[in-house]
Amino acid sequence: MSQDEHFKFSTGVVAYPIFFVLSIWMVFWFEVRFGYNFSKYGIYPQSLKGLRGVLLSPFIHGDIKHIYHNTIPLFVLSMALFYFYRHIAWKVILFGILISGILTWSIGRPSYHIGASGFIYVLVSFTFFKGVFAKHYRLIALSLLVVFLYGSMIWYTLPIEEGISWEGHLAGLVTGLLFALFFKKEIAKPKKYIWELENFNEADDPFLRQFDENGNFIESKHEEKEQEQSINYIYKENKKD
Repeated sequence: MSQDEHFKFSTGVVAYPIFFVLSIWMVFWFEVRFGYNFSKYGIYPQSLKGLRGVLLSPFIHGDIKHIYHNTIPLFVLSMALFYFYRHIAWKVILFGILISGILTWSIGRPSYHIGASGFIYVLVSFTFFKGVFAKHYRLIALSLLVVFLYGSMIWYTLPIEEGISWEGHLAGLVTGLLFALFFKKEIAKPKKYIWELENFNEADDPFLRQFDENGNFIESKHEEKEQEQSINYIYKENKKD
């Protein structure tokens, strides 16, 4: 896949992130409007029943503050994912939710773990590490931007605040790093100079054919003929005078 196909804007770049955000807000609205509490559908570690939360927990939030803090990073990072990594975006999303959820289920405390923050950590980690591995100026710039905006989130992968699923954050961080390594070949590389290509043949390049082995410019027969005609014309004009 060419570099242009990697960095190409499409309707999905905005449409899919909006869909994600609207989905979690619709679930939250339904809870508030009809008095439901979906927390019991979150991830409950080491419980077979709690496995359903692997897929459901990203759509469930405890209160307005919780969902608000997840909305902006989810929208921004998913937009970056679909713009810079469109060809693997859905793989990162689906497997990211699945693997980070299973890791949370494996290492988490016996409590319900809910919210999209685990998946957000997948996106932060994947975007940062993949940009570093790519060594492409655009992706490195994106990594630096992620560090600037969300670098402080690293502290929440540690048990520093009660009531926060640091296990889910840590699981997302690890999952994003693994994805950055696994999809290492799926990286948009900078365009090479034409002479760096493996199948490049100097004889096929019209520009290089204008020079000899010593780098001297070779005048074509057509140009020589034009110069000769010009000289003859000037000579005749001078002779008339």
